[in-house]
Amino acid sequence: MTILPAFKRACQLLLFSLFVALPASAKDPITEGETSPVMLDLDPYLIDALYGKESGGKTGRFGKEGGMANLLEEPAFVELVKKHDLKLFNGPVIGDIKPTSAKFWVRSAGPATVQIQVGDLTSDSVQTSETNDFTAVMTVEELKPFTDHAYSVLVNGETIQQDTFNFRTAPEKGQKVEFHVTFGSGSRYVPVNEHAWSTMSKQRPLAYLGLGDNVYIDVVDHRGAQRFFYYRRYLSPAYAELAAGSALYGIWDDHDMAMNDDSGGAGMKYSWKRPNWKVFTENWNNPHYGGGEEMPGTWHSFSLGDVDFFMTDGRFYRDKGEKTMLGPDQKKWLMEELAKATGKFKVIASGTMFADGADKDGKDSWAGDWSREERDEIFDLITENKIDGVLLIAGDRHRSDIWKIERPGYPLYEFVSAKVTNMHTHKTYKNAVWSYNTGNFWGQLNFDLRPDDPVMIFRCVDISGEVVKEFPVELSEISHQ
Repeated sequence: MTILPAFKRACQLLLFSLFVALPASAKDPITEGETSPVMLDLDPYLIDALYGKESGGKTGRFGKEGGMANLLEEPAFVELVKKHDLKLFNGPVIGDIKPTSAKFWVRSAGPATVQIQVGDLTSDSVQTSETNDFTAVMTVEELKPFTDHAYSVLVNGETIQQDTFNFRTAPEKGQKVEFHVTFGSGSRYVPVNEHAWSTMSKQRPLAYLGLGDNVYIDVVDHRGAQRFFYYRRYLSPAYAELAAGSALYGIWDDHDMAMNDDSGGAGMKYSWKRPNWKVFTENWNNPHYGGGEEMPGTWHSFSLGDVDFFMTDGRFYRDKGEKTMLGPDQKKWLMEELAKATGKFKVIASGTMFADGADKDGKDSWAGDWSREERDEIFDLITENKIDGVLLIAGDRHRSDIWKIERPGYPLYEFVSAKVTNMHTHKTYKNAVWSYNTGNFWGQLNFDLRPDDPVMIFRCVDISGEVVKEFPVELSEISHQ
Protein backbone atom coordinates (compact mmCIF):
# COMPACT_ATOMS: atom_id res chain seq x y z
CA MET A 1 0.00 0.00 0.00
CA THR A 2 2.90 2.39 0.72
CA ILE A 3 4.39 1.71 -2.74
CA LEU A 4 1.48 3.27 -4.66
CA PRO A 5 1.98 6.91 -3.56
CA ALA A 6 5.73 6.66 -4.26
CA PHE A 7 5.04 5.09 -7.67
CA LYS A 8 2.49 7.82 -8.45
CA ARG A 9 5.00 10.51 -7.49
CA ALA A 10 7.67 8.91 -9.66
CA CYS A 11 5.28 8.91 -12.62
CA GLN A 12 4.47 12.56 -11.99
CA LEU A 13 8.14 13.47 -11.95
CA LEU A 14 8.73 11.52 -15.16
CA LEU A 15 5.85 13.27 -16.91
CA PHE A 16 7.08 16.63 -15.67
CA SER A 17 10.59 15.97 -16.94
CA LEU A 18 9.20 14.95 -20.33
CA PHE A 19 7.03 18.06 -20.46
CA VAL A 20 9.75 20.55 -19.66
CA ALA A 21 12.02 18.93 -22.23
CA LEU A 22 9.55 19.49 -25.05
CA PRO A 23 10.79 22.02 -27.65
CA ALA A 24 7.37 23.74 -27.53
CA SER A 25 8.06 24.92 -23.97
CA ALA A 26 10.36 27.68 -25.27
CA LYS A 27 10.04 29.65 -28.49
CA ASP A 28 13.62 30.77 -29.05
CA PRO A 29 14.37 33.66 -31.44
CA ILE A 30 14.40 32.86 -35.16
CA THR A 31 17.14 34.66 -37.11
CA GLU A 32 17.37 32.66 -40.35
CA GLY A 33 16.53 34.65 -43.45
CA GLU A 34 17.10 38.10 -41.94
CA THR A 35 17.89 40.80 -44.50
CA SER A 36 17.49 44.11 -42.66
CA PRO A 37 20.92 45.75 -42.12
CA VAL A 38 19.76 47.10 -38.76
CA MET A 39 18.52 43.72 -37.60
CA LEU A 40 21.60 41.89 -38.87
CA ASP A 41 23.67 44.04 -36.52
CA LEU A 42 21.31 44.63 -33.60
CA ASP A 43 19.52 41.29 -33.32
CA PRO A 44 22.55 39.10 -32.45
CA TYR A 45 23.72 41.69 -29.95
CA LEU A 46 20.32 41.93 -28.25
CA ILE A 47 19.89 38.16 -28.18
CA ASP A 48 23.24 37.70 -26.48
CA ALA A 49 22.70 40.54 -24.00
CA LEU A 50 19.05 40.15 -23.02
CA TYR A 51 17.95 36.63 -23.99
CA GLY A 52 21.18 34.71 -23.50
CA LYS A 53 23.06 32.02 -25.34
CA GLU A 54 21.01 29.15 -23.93
CA SER A 55 17.47 28.14 -24.88
CA GLY A 56 14.75 29.53 -22.65
CA GLY A 57 15.81 33.17 -22.37
CA LYS A 58 17.15 33.06 -18.81
CA THR A 59 20.87 33.63 -19.35
CA GLY A 60 21.04 37.23 -20.55
CA ARG A 61 23.96 39.00 -18.93
CA PHE A 62 21.83 41.57 -17.08
CA GLY A 63 19.69 39.06 -15.17
CA LYS A 64 15.92 39.25 -14.83
CA GLU A 65 15.47 43.01 -15.19
CA GLY A 66 17.70 43.92 -18.12
CA GLY A 67 16.73 46.71 -20.47
CA MET A 68 17.83 49.79 -22.40
CA ALA A 69 19.63 51.36 -19.43
CA ASN A 70 21.94 48.33 -19.19
CA LEU A 71 22.57 48.25 -22.93
CA LEU A 72 23.56 51.92 -22.98
CA GLU A 73 26.37 51.18 -20.53
CA GLU A 74 28.06 49.02 -23.18
CA PRO A 75 30.20 50.97 -25.71
CA ALA A 76 29.61 48.34 -28.42
CA PHE A 77 25.84 48.88 -28.23
CA VAL A 78 26.22 52.66 -28.28
CA GLU A 79 28.34 52.31 -31.42
CA LEU A 80 25.61 50.26 -33.12
CA VAL A 81 23.05 52.92 -32.22
CA LYS A 82 25.30 55.57 -33.80
CA LYS A 83 26.04 53.43 -36.84
CA HIS A 84 22.35 53.07 -37.68
CA ASP A 85 21.33 56.53 -36.41
CA LEU A 86 18.84 55.06 -33.93
CA LYS A 87 18.23 58.10 -31.75
CA LEU A 88 14.59 57.02 -32.19
CA PHE A 89 15.15 53.40 -31.22
CA ASN A 90 11.54 52.19 -31.57
CA GLY A 91 8.47 53.86 -33.01
CA PRO A 92 6.63 55.99 -33.68
CA VAL A 93 3.53 53.91 -32.93
CA ILE A 94 0.07 55.39 -33.49
CA GLY A 95 -2.63 54.51 -30.96
CA ASP A 96 -5.89 55.56 -29.34
CA ILE A 97 -7.11 57.53 -32.35
CA LYS A 98 -10.20 59.66 -31.86
CA PRO A 99 -11.99 62.05 -34.23
CA THR A 100 -9.88 65.01 -33.09
CA SER A 101 -6.84 63.48 -31.38
CA ALA A 102 -4.27 60.69 -31.49
CA LYS A 103 -1.53 59.31 -29.24
CA PHE A 104 2.03 58.67 -30.36
CA TRP A 105 4.45 56.23 -28.67
CA VAL A 106 8.22 56.27 -29.06
CA ARG A 107 11.31 54.78 -27.42
CA SER A 108 14.57 56.72 -27.44
CA ALA A 109 18.07 55.29 -27.09
CA GLY A 110 18.73 57.03 -23.80
CA PRO A 111 17.25 60.08 -22.06
CA ALA A 112 15.73 62.49 -24.59
CA THR A 113 13.15 65.22 -24.99
CA VAL A 114 10.56 64.08 -27.52
CA GLN A 115 7.64 65.82 -29.18
CA ILE A 116 5.19 65.23 -32.06
CA GLN A 117 4.32 67.79 -34.71
CA VAL A 118 1.26 67.53 -36.98
CA GLY A 119 1.18 70.52 -39.29
CA ASP A 120 0.99 73.56 -37.01
CA LEU A 121 -0.10 71.44 -34.04
CA THR A 122 2.31 70.01 -31.49
CA SER A 123 2.15 67.74 -28.49
CA ASP A 124 3.66 68.57 -25.14
CA SER A 125 7.35 67.82 -24.83
CA VAL A 126 8.07 64.68 -22.82
CA GLN A 127 11.34 63.57 -21.25
CA THR A 128 12.08 59.87 -21.59
CA SER A 129 13.82 58.08 -18.74
CA GLU A 130 14.78 54.69 -17.39
CA THR A 131 11.53 54.62 -15.35
CA ASN A 132 9.51 53.47 -18.40
CA ASP A 133 12.40 52.02 -20.40
CA PHE A 134 12.85 55.33 -22.24
CA THR A 135 9.36 55.33 -23.73
CA ALA A 136 6.94 58.24 -23.99
CA VAL A 137 3.35 58.73 -25.10
CA MET A 138 2.33 62.11 -26.50
CA THR A 139 -1.10 63.38 -27.57
CA VAL A 140 -1.91 65.79 -30.38
CA GLU A 141 -5.36 67.38 -30.25
CA GLU A 142 -7.56 69.65 -32.41
CA LEU A 143 -7.23 67.38 -35.44
CA LYS A 144 -9.91 66.97 -38.12
CA PRO A 145 -12.09 63.82 -38.06
CA PHE A 146 -11.46 60.98 -40.52
CA THR A 147 -8.63 62.90 -42.17
CA ASP A 148 -5.12 61.90 -43.22
CA HIS A 149 -2.42 63.68 -41.24
CA ALA A 150 1.34 63.69 -41.87
CA TYR A 151 3.51 64.15 -38.79
CA SER A 152 7.09 64.28 -37.61
CA VAL A 153 8.92 63.30 -34.42
CA LEU A 154 11.31 65.67 -32.67
CA VAL A 155 14.09 64.05 -30.63
CA ASN A 156 16.16 66.60 -28.70
CA GLY A 157 15.00 69.23 -31.18
CA GLU A 158 16.03 67.22 -34.25
CA THR A 159 13.18 66.51 -36.68
CA ILE A 160 12.70 62.92 -37.87
CA GLN A 161 10.38 62.56 -40.85
CA GLN A 162 9.51 59.59 -43.09
CA ASP A 163 6.94 58.92 -45.80
CA THR A 164 5.31 56.33 -43.52
CA PHE A 165 4.57 58.95 -40.83
CA ASN A 166 1.00 59.43 -42.01
CA PHE A 167 -2.18 58.31 -40.25
CA ARG A 168 -5.94 58.88 -40.32
CA THR A 169 -8.05 60.07 -37.40
CA ALA A 170 -11.21 58.19 -36.40
CA PRO A 171 -14.60 59.14 -37.82
CA GLU A 172 -17.19 60.79 -35.62
CA LYS A 173 -20.25 58.96 -34.33
CA GLY A 174 -22.93 59.09 -36.97
CA GLN A 175 -20.48 59.85 -39.78
CA LYS A 176 -21.41 57.82 -42.88
CA VAL A 177 -18.03 56.48 -43.95
CA GLU A 178 -16.28 53.28 -44.98
CA PHE A 179 -13.09 51.99 -43.39
CA HIS A 180 -11.40 48.75 -42.46
CA VAL A 181 -9.42 47.42 -39.54
CA THR A 182 -7.20 44.36 -39.55
CA PHE A 183 -6.66 41.82 -36.78
CA GLY A 184 -4.49 38.83 -36.14
CA SER A 185 -2.49 36.62 -33.83
CA GLY A 186 0.26 34.06 -34.34
CA SER A 187 2.80 36.82 -34.95
CA ARG A 188 6.13 35.40 -33.96
CA TYR A 189 9.12 37.26 -35.42
CA VAL A 190 9.93 35.16 -38.49
CA PRO A 191 12.30 37.11 -40.77
CA VAL A 192 11.15 35.51 -44.02
CA ASN A 193 7.52 36.38 -43.22
CA GLU A 194 7.99 39.88 -41.78
CA HIS A 195 6.96 41.45 -45.09
CA ALA A 196 3.38 40.57 -44.11
CA TRP A 197 3.29 43.81 -42.09
CA SER A 198 4.37 45.90 -45.05
CA THR A 199 1.72 44.28 -47.25
CA MET A 200 -0.89 45.03 -44.59
CA SER A 201 0.34 48.60 -44.16
CA LYS A 202 0.06 49.38 -47.87
CA GLN A 203 -3.66 48.50 -47.73
CA ARG A 204 -4.05 51.36 -45.20
CA PRO A 205 -6.09 49.87 -42.35
CA LEU A 206 -7.41 52.45 -39.93
CA ALA A 207 -6.22 50.18 -37.10
CA TYR A 208 -4.61 46.81 -36.39
CA LEU A 209 -5.84 44.72 -33.46
CA GLY A 210 -3.22 42.40 -31.99
CA LEU A 211 -5.15 39.57 -30.31
CA GLY A 212 -2.26 38.16 -28.31
CA ASP A 213 0.67 35.94 -29.30
CA ASN A 214 1.97 39.17 -30.76
CA VAL A 215 5.63 38.59 -29.96
CA TYR A 216 6.00 35.02 -28.57
CA ILE A 217 8.03 35.63 -25.43
CA ASP A 218 7.57 32.36 -23.49
CA VAL A 219 9.74 33.55 -20.61
CA VAL A 220 7.75 33.89 -17.41
CA ASP A 221 9.98 35.81 -15.04
CA HIS A 222 12.76 37.56 -16.99
CA ARG A 223 11.88 41.07 -18.06
CA GLY A 224 15.13 41.43 -20.00
CA ALA A 225 14.10 38.65 -22.37
CA GLN A 226 10.58 40.09 -22.60
CA ARG A 227 11.90 43.53 -23.55
CA PHE A 228 14.18 41.97 -26.14
CA PHE A 229 11.20 40.55 -28.04
CA TYR A 230 9.50 43.95 -28.09
CA TYR A 231 12.68 45.73 -29.16
CA ARG A 232 13.17 43.44 -32.17
CA ARG A 233 9.47 43.55 -33.11
CA TYR A 234 9.54 47.36 -33.34
CA LEU A 235 12.94 47.32 -35.07
CA SER A 236 11.42 45.24 -37.87
CA PRO A 237 11.18 47.70 -40.81
CA ALA A 238 7.91 46.15 -42.02
CA TYR A 239 6.24 46.30 -38.60
CA ALA A 240 7.54 49.83 -38.07
CA GLU A 241 5.86 50.83 -41.33
CA LEU A 242 2.49 49.51 -40.11
CA ALA A 243 2.84 51.01 -36.62
CA ALA A 244 3.66 54.47 -37.95
CA GLY A 245 0.51 54.70 -40.07
CA SER A 246 -2.21 52.56 -38.49
CA ALA A 247 -3.41 52.70 -34.89
CA LEU A 248 -2.32 49.64 -32.90
CA TYR A 249 -4.41 48.12 -30.10
CA GLY A 250 -3.16 45.03 -28.29
CA ILE A 251 -4.03 42.43 -25.69
CA TRP A 252 -1.86 39.54 -24.64
CA ASP A 253 -2.40 35.81 -24.77
CA ASP A 254 -0.40 32.96 -23.25
CA HIS A 255 2.86 33.37 -25.21
CA ASP A 256 3.03 37.12 -24.45
CA MET A 257 2.06 36.87 -20.79
CA ALA A 258 3.88 33.72 -19.70
CA MET A 259 4.08 30.28 -21.40
CA ASN A 260 1.89 28.08 -23.59
CA ASP A 261 -1.67 27.68 -22.19
CA ASP A 262 -0.75 29.51 -18.97
CA SER A 263 -3.33 31.16 -16.74
CA GLY A 264 -2.55 34.04 -14.40
CA GLY A 265 -5.05 32.94 -11.76
CA ALA A 266 -7.05 35.02 -9.30
CA GLY A 267 -5.59 38.18 -7.84
CA MET A 268 -1.93 39.20 -7.91
CA LYS A 269 -0.42 36.40 -5.83
CA TYR A 270 2.28 35.50 -8.36
CA SER A 271 5.32 37.78 -8.12
CA TRP A 272 5.82 37.88 -11.91
CA LYS A 273 2.38 39.25 -12.75
CA ARG A 274 2.77 42.95 -12.08
CA PRO A 275 6.33 43.23 -13.51
CA ASN A 276 5.29 41.40 -16.70
CA TRP A 277 2.28 43.72 -17.02
CA LYS A 278 4.53 46.75 -16.64
CA VAL A 279 6.65 45.57 -19.59
CA PHE A 280 3.46 45.21 -21.63
CA THR A 281 2.35 48.75 -20.77
CA GLU A 282 5.77 50.09 -21.75
CA ASN A 283 5.44 48.59 -25.21
CA TRP A 284 1.88 49.35 -26.32
CA ASN A 285 -0.09 52.52 -26.95
CA ASN A 286 -3.52 51.44 -25.69
CA PRO A 287 -6.22 53.80 -24.35
CA HIS A 288 -5.86 52.11 -20.95
CA TYR A 289 -4.53 48.88 -19.43
CA GLY A 290 -7.29 47.07 -17.56
CA GLY A 291 -8.10 48.96 -14.40
CA GLY A 292 -4.62 50.47 -14.07
CA GLU A 293 -2.39 50.01 -11.04
CA GLU A 294 -5.29 48.93 -8.81
CA MET A 295 -6.52 46.23 -11.19
CA PRO A 296 -3.84 45.69 -13.88
CA GLY A 297 -4.64 43.90 -17.10
CA THR A 298 -4.60 44.45 -20.85
CA TRP A 299 -8.34 44.85 -21.49
CA HIS A 300 -9.59 48.13 -22.94
CA SER A 301 -12.26 49.59 -25.21
CA PHE A 302 -12.44 52.23 -27.93
CA SER A 303 -14.69 53.43 -30.74
CA LEU A 304 -14.06 54.15 -34.40
CA GLY A 305 -17.11 56.09 -35.49
CA ASP A 306 -20.17 53.87 -35.15
CA VAL A 307 -18.13 50.77 -34.31
CA ASP A 308 -17.34 49.97 -30.66
CA PHE A 309 -14.49 47.59 -29.81
CA PHE A 310 -14.01 45.62 -26.58
CA MET A 311 -10.55 44.07 -26.25
CA THR A 312 -10.65 41.40 -23.53
CA ASP A 313 -7.81 39.88 -21.50
CA GLY A 314 -8.48 36.16 -21.10
CA ARG A 315 -5.18 35.28 -19.42
CA PHE A 316 -4.22 37.52 -16.50
CA TYR A 317 -7.14 36.51 -14.24
CA ARG A 318 -8.12 33.23 -15.87
CA ASP A 319 -8.82 30.71 -13.13
CA LYS A 320 -10.25 27.32 -14.01
CA GLY A 321 -11.00 26.54 -10.37
CA GLU A 322 -13.14 29.68 -10.17
CA LYS A 323 -14.53 28.96 -13.65
CA THR A 324 -13.62 32.35 -15.02
CA MET A 325 -11.84 33.55 -18.12
CA LEU A 326 -11.95 37.25 -17.23
CA GLY A 327 -12.08 37.51 -13.46
CA PRO A 328 -14.91 39.38 -11.68
CA ASP A 329 -13.69 42.95 -12.25
CA GLN A 330 -13.10 42.59 -15.97
CA LYS A 331 -16.38 40.75 -16.44
CA LYS A 332 -18.24 43.54 -14.67
CA TRP A 333 -16.48 46.10 -16.88
CA LEU A 334 -17.35 44.23 -20.07
CA MET A 335 -20.98 43.69 -19.15
CA GLU A 336 -21.48 47.34 -18.18
CA GLU A 337 -19.66 48.74 -21.22
CA LEU A 338 -21.47 46.43 -23.62
CA ALA A 339 -24.87 47.30 -22.14
CA LYS A 340 -24.38 51.03 -22.70
CA ALA A 341 -22.59 50.84 -26.08
CA THR A 342 -24.19 53.01 -28.78
CA GLY A 343 -22.26 51.94 -31.90
CA LYS A 344 -24.12 50.26 -34.74
CA PHE A 345 -21.58 47.41 -34.56
CA LYS A 346 -19.97 46.09 -31.37
CA VAL A 347 -16.86 43.92 -31.75
CA ILE A 348 -15.81 41.70 -28.83
CA ALA A 349 -12.20 40.59 -29.26
CA SER A 350 -10.62 37.63 -27.47
CA GLY A 351 -7.25 35.92 -27.52
CA THR A 352 -8.98 32.52 -27.52
CA MET A 353 -12.04 31.24 -29.38
CA PHE A 354 -15.72 31.37 -28.40
CA ALA A 355 -17.45 28.68 -30.51
CA ASP A 356 -18.24 25.17 -29.30
CA GLY A 357 -16.48 22.41 -31.20
CA ALA A 358 -13.76 24.71 -32.47
CA ASP A 359 -10.68 23.09 -30.95
CA LYS A 360 -9.07 21.13 -28.08
CA ASP A 361 -12.49 20.35 -26.51
CA GLY A 362 -12.49 23.74 -24.83
CA LYS A 363 -9.28 23.06 -22.92
CA ASP A 364 -7.93 26.51 -23.71
CA SER A 365 -11.00 28.38 -24.99
CA TRP A 366 -14.39 29.82 -24.04
CA ALA A 367 -15.98 26.47 -24.93
CA GLY A 368 -14.55 24.62 -21.93
CA ASP A 369 -16.64 23.26 -19.07
CA TRP A 370 -14.87 25.77 -16.83
CA SER A 371 -15.53 28.82 -19.03
CA ARG A 372 -18.78 28.17 -20.92
CA GLU A 373 -21.01 29.51 -18.13
CA GLU A 374 -19.23 32.89 -18.13
CA ARG A 375 -19.35 33.02 -21.94
CA ASP A 376 -23.08 32.30 -21.94
CA GLU A 377 -23.63 34.97 -19.31
CA ILE A 378 -22.19 37.51 -21.75
CA PHE A 379 -24.22 36.06 -24.63
CA ASP A 380 -27.40 36.17 -22.52
CA LEU A 381 -26.81 39.84 -21.76
CA ILE A 382 -26.83 40.50 -25.52
CA THR A 383 -30.17 38.71 -25.84
CA GLU A 384 -31.85 40.09 -22.73
CA ASN A 385 -30.80 43.70 -23.38
CA LYS A 386 -31.49 43.37 -27.11
CA ILE A 387 -27.99 44.59 -27.96
CA ASP A 388 -27.73 44.69 -31.76
CA GLY A 389 -24.72 44.38 -34.03
CA VAL A 390 -22.40 42.18 -31.94
CA LEU A 391 -19.53 40.44 -33.76
CA LEU A 392 -16.84 38.20 -32.25
CA ILE A 393 -13.18 38.01 -33.28
CA ALA A 394 -10.48 35.73 -31.86
CA GLY A 395 -6.96 34.46 -32.32
CA ASP A 396 -4.83 31.61 -30.86
CA ARG A 397 -5.37 28.80 -33.38
CA HIS A 398 -3.06 29.02 -36.41
CA ARG A 399 -5.69 29.19 -39.13
CA SER A 400 -8.60 31.40 -40.22
CA ASP A 401 -12.23 30.45 -39.47
CA ILE A 402 -15.79 31.65 -39.67
CA TRP A 403 -18.17 30.22 -37.05
CA LYS A 404 -21.91 30.78 -36.67
CA ILE A 405 -23.22 30.47 -33.12
CA GLU A 406 -27.00 30.13 -33.14
CA ARG A 407 -28.62 32.24 -30.44
CA PRO A 408 -32.08 33.60 -29.57
CA GLY A 409 -32.57 36.94 -31.31
CA TYR A 410 -29.83 36.57 -33.92
CA PRO A 411 -26.76 34.41 -34.61
CA LEU A 412 -23.36 35.45 -33.34
CA TYR A 413 -20.64 35.26 -35.99
CA GLU A 414 -17.09 34.59 -34.87
CA PHE A 415 -14.12 35.37 -37.12
CA VAL A 416 -10.75 33.84 -36.28
CA SER A 417 -7.34 34.73 -37.70
CA ALA A 418 -4.10 33.67 -36.08
CA LYS A 419 -1.24 33.11 -38.50
CA VAL A 420 0.15 36.47 -39.57
CA THR A 421 3.80 35.38 -39.56
CA ASN A 422 3.96 32.01 -37.75
CA MET A 423 5.25 28.93 -39.53
CA HIS A 424 3.31 26.40 -37.43
CA THR A 425 -0.20 25.49 -38.64
CA HIS A 426 -3.29 24.02 -36.95
CA LYS A 427 -5.77 21.75 -38.71
CA THR A 428 -8.99 23.04 -40.25
CA TYR A 429 -12.48 22.14 -39.01
CA LYS A 430 -15.32 20.90 -41.19
CA ASN A 431 -17.96 22.00 -38.67
CA ALA A 432 -17.03 25.66 -39.20
CA VAL A 433 -18.78 27.79 -41.80
CA TRP A 434 -15.31 28.15 -43.34
CA SER A 435 -11.86 27.07 -42.18
CA TYR A 436 -8.50 27.73 -43.86
CA ASN A 437 -4.83 27.27 -42.96
CA THR A 438 -2.69 27.69 -46.09
CA GLY A 439 0.28 30.05 -45.81
CA ASN A 440 0.08 33.26 -43.79
CA PHE A 441 -2.83 35.66 -43.51
CA TRP A 442 -4.79 38.10 -41.35
CA GLY A 443 -8.38 39.11 -40.80
CA GLN A 444 -9.92 42.29 -42.17
CA LEU A 445 -13.20 43.83 -41.02
CA ASN A 446 -14.51 46.29 -43.60
CA PHE A 447 -17.26 48.54 -42.22
CA ASP A 448 -19.49 50.39 -44.66
CA LEU A 449 -21.64 52.74 -42.58
CA ARG A 450 -23.08 54.62 -45.56
CA PRO A 451 -26.11 52.43 -46.47
CA ASP A 452 -29.37 52.44 -44.53
CA ASP A 453 -28.47 48.86 -43.64
CA PRO A 454 -24.74 49.11 -42.77
CA VAL A 455 -22.60 46.10 -43.61
CA MET A 456 -19.44 44.50 -42.27
CA ILE A 457 -17.46 42.41 -44.73
CA PHE A 458 -14.95 39.96 -43.25
CA ARG A 459 -11.99 39.21 -45.48
CA CYS A 460 -9.15 36.77 -45.04
CA VAL A 461 -6.14 38.41 -46.71
CA ASP A 462 -3.00 36.41 -47.44
CA ILE A 463 0.61 37.56 -47.12
CA SER A 464 0.69 38.67 -50.77
CA GLY A 465 -2.33 40.92 -50.24
CA GLU A 466 -4.81 38.69 -52.08
CA VAL A 467 -8.29 38.16 -50.63
CA VAL A 468 -8.80 34.45 -49.88
CA LYS A 469 -12.34 34.70 -48.50
CA GLU A 470 -15.03 37.35 -48.33
CA PHE A 471 -18.06 37.10 -46.04
CA PRO A 472 -20.59 39.97 -45.65
CA VAL A 473 -22.85 40.46 -42.63
CA GLU A 474 -25.51 43.16 -42.80
CA LEU A 475 -26.52 44.90 -39.60
CA SER A 476 -30.13 43.77 -40.05
CA GLU A 477 -28.94 40.16 -39.94
CA ILE A 478 -27.47 40.63 -36.46
CA SER A 479 -30.25 42.75 -34.96
CA HIS A 480 -33.27 41.95 -32.85
CA GLN A 481 -36.37 42.34 -35.02
